Amino acid sequence: MTFNEIKPLGNRVLVKRSKMTTTKGGIILPETAQEKPKQGEVVAVGPGKLDENNKMKPMDVRVGDTVLFSSYAGTEVKDSEYLIMSEDDILGVLV
Repeated sequence: MTFNEIKPLGNRVLVKRSKMTTTKGGIILPETAQEKPKQGEVVAVGPGKLDENNKMKPMDVRVGDTVLFSSYAGTEVKDSEYLIMSEDDILGVLV
């Protein structure tokens, strides 16, 4: 399964988790000892969410944005490389 086969619905976002190989001090950690990164790149977005007046609220994030999210946000898909999450789970966009 590739990310091209997943189309997020509603206000969902598909994020590819960033890879972390070294610590800030330059120490290389094995994958089993690493904390999963809490940032990634948006690779697909849904159309948005309907508000109480049945008007479509557009998404605030776009494909290509680098975003921060909480530790337990989203659902892992495709061997933990990708997460699908609600736009509400995204804490911010890195500029």
